Amino acid sequence: MTAENSIFLGASRKNDDSYQRPEILDLRYANRHGLITGATGTGKTVTLQILAEGFSNAGVPVFCADVKGDLSGIAVAGEGEGKEFLAKRAETIKLDPYEFTDFPAIFWDLFGEKGHPIRTTISEMGPLLLSRLMDLSDAQEGVLNIAFRLADEEGLLLLDLKDLQSLLNHMGERSAELSSRYGNVSKASIGAIQRSLLVLDTQGASHFFGEPALKIEDLMRTSRDGRGAINVLAADKLMMNPRLYATFLLWLLSELFEELPEVGDPDKPKLVFFFDEAHLLFDEAPKILVDRVEQVVRLIRSKGVGVFFVTQNPLDVPETVLSQLGNRIQHALRAYTPREQQAVKVAAETFRPNPEFDVYESITQLGVGEALVSTLESKGVPSVVQRTLIRPPSSRLGPLEDNERKDVIRQSPVAGLYDELNDRESAYEMLQERAKKAAKAAEKAQAEEEEDEGGWTIPGFGNSDKKTKKRKSGYQRQTVAEAALKSVVRSVGTTLGRELIRGILGSLRR
Repeated sequence: MTAENSIFLGASRKNDDSYQRPEILDLRYANRHGLITGATGTGKTVTLQILAEGFSNAGVPVFCADVKGDLSGIAVAGEGEGKEFLAKRAETIKLDPYEFTDFPAIFWDLFGEKGHPIRTTISEMGPLLLSRLMDLSDAQEGVLNIAFRLADEEGLLLLDLKDLQSLLNHMGERSAELSSRYGNVSKASIGAIQRSLLVLDTQGASHFFGEPALKIEDLMRTSRDGRGAINVLAADKLMMNPRLYATFLLWLLSELFEELPEVGDPDKPKLVFFFDEAHLLFDEAPKILVDRVEQVVRLIRSKGVGVFFVTQNPLDVPETVLSQLGNRIQHALRAYTPREQQAVKVAAETFRPNPEFDVYESITQLGVGEALVSTLESKGVPSVVQRTLIRPPSSRLGPLEDNERKDVIRQSPVAGLYDELNDRESAYEMLQERAKKAAKAAEKAQAEEEEDEGGWTIPGFGNSDKKTKKRKSGYQRQTVAEAALKSVVRSVGTTLGRELIRGILGSLRR
């Protein structure tokens, strides 16, 4: 295997305890997904870093979240001074030459502070993921689905939080009418959703919703020298809202699935997606969501996307998803509590056994930077598990300084594309305009009625018949106008309804 079709992970031990046998990840099977697990401080982040470097060198773009800030150093070359242990490890595993280099990194940040803003619209995210984000009950989720249906039918664009808030207010005013059309639309459920939206706004989710929305092709760039871009999401602040973090990554995975074409089994992936802190995705997730995630993971490989879940404990990932992760890198686990012992047992049982050592025992004895490695080989068969010393990274081991990060952002190929928020006319403005027109019409009708009631009248004489006729005429004009407006709205809504198609996780298919 060469550097063009494989990634060098490290070297595994021989019987004499020397590290001689190279362990590689075959790029042909990288879209069969993977799992990186291990306790805190055992080397998961470095493993993620060297994988990202390897994919980039092979021309494969990468998306990963930087939960602690350590991964940002991938944008600059590593340093030997003060980190002699890196060179020593390279020598131990026969990595020659071992060179320091930087990698083409693009920094993203939902809050726009440590990277380019990354946004989507309310409409694109869809009701299923929004319900998960707000932890809505079944009844509240049902009302949210009605809100999206109403927006589609009446041509109301849902771009940001204020659009959805305005629509929910509008639904409260029409609750009786909507209940007869779609089922119960209770004001209590609407109020609960509004309160959840207020919490999201307070937590900073408003930065995530709006335009310009992220274009998936901007995550799939390559540099002039052919290396894949490493997209790094600044997630240290985002992790203060774990549900937003998990929902965002799930939405992004859904977008990749819906937008990318089928490519079968390519020689290398089109993109590799690292889902760090993966347990947050599945914590208290409803069964329907877990089923949908399992379906996406199973089908997205044919789109050329490899997904690597990164977490502390293999028990964090449901068995239906775990069974689809062919490439495994297991760092050390503790085995003090019954649950920890169960996790070690599960991890050991997922590997193809190696008669040279006890897998269960080895998991608890691995040193920092060591891991049990099993990757897919010829015909997609898992290799025999090997105790492996992971190679050192070529980029910096540690975070960037603020001025270094700013330099990378300034020279980014997407600089200026997403920095300015575009607040175009959408549901908020459209509903405000409707309310203004309705208020003016009501004022005009009231003025006409007051004008007609002026002066003296005698039954059978004067203007009483004229007033009655005028009222009837006005009512007829109003009824005809309302019918025309409703017809136009219904026509627009029907057209939009045919065009708006949602995918497996409820996001729009473009």
